[in-house]
Amino acid sequence: MLKFWRETDAFQCAAPPARPATSAGASSMAPSPPTTRWVHHAWGRTYKDLYQRFHAMQGYNQRWQNGFDCQGLWVEVNVEKELGFKNKRDIEAFGLAEFVKLCKMRVLEFSAVQTDQSIRLGYWMDWNDPVELRRLRSLLSEDAEQPVTIQGANGPVTGTVEQVVGRLGMPDVGGSYYTFSDENNYMIWSFLKKCHDQGWLYKGTDVMPWCHRCGTGISQHEIVTDGYKEVTHESVYLKFPLVGREKEALLVWTTTPWTLTSNVAAAVGAHIDLRQGDAG
Repeated sequence: MLKFWRETDAFQCAAPPARPATSAGASSMAPSPPTTRWVHHAWGRTYKDLYQRFHAMQGYNQRWQNGFDCQGLWVEVNVEKELGFKNKRDIEAFGLAEFVKLCKMRVLEFSAVQTDQSIRLGYWMDWNDPVELRRLRSLLSEDAEQPVTIQGANGPVTGTVEQVVGRLGMPDVGGSYYTFSDENNYMIWSFLKKCHDQGWLYKGTDVMPWCHRCGTGISQHEIVTDGYKEVTHESVYLKFPLVGREKEALLVWTTTPWTLTSNVAAAVGAHIDLRQGDAG
């Protein structure tokens, strides 16, 4: 099927750039790319793909752009492990510019892997060529200031490797959007400057959880308990029939019945004390 789509240029037939119709879709942000993608990512991406294909068949023009969320710590900690670093002082001794370059190289490496996986999944997007992503990673490793030319959305795009990598996902380059892009960074700094100019930024004190290893505060979003209260929800009991064992089933209890349509197995602890009963 993938070969047929390539030979017929099926994606461009479904998503021509100048199609006159109302927009119905948006970009799809992928998980952070410090590693490969997992089964639950494939499920989510399949739903998104179905949504956009459905609206494409309804005649809607859409933004077929994937995005890679290059979250700091996800990437940084993996690079630190590779270098054998123990704390953030090791990064300063190593050199911030060189460390940032290694982080970008890791993102390019695994975004190429995830792009391969997504294409293999059959997910339609305006993908970068994974081979080109790996080439940029290699060139970045050799010399970030050397000139390079890549094929953009409207023709060749030339600049230093650092500049081209920083423009991935821009309209003239095309392909997936990267949150480490120059545009994103400049907009963040521009926003902070405007906040500073308005006098909205100030230095204060607060009590917060702190990770001494990563040298950063732990996100309140991850540990917040404000507003929590005890509530009672109805739960679900159901039977999972056992393969090859007639009239036998696992009795399962769940508080998340909306996941049942995607369940493919039941995990049973080897050391959990289970009982066999007769349902009568």
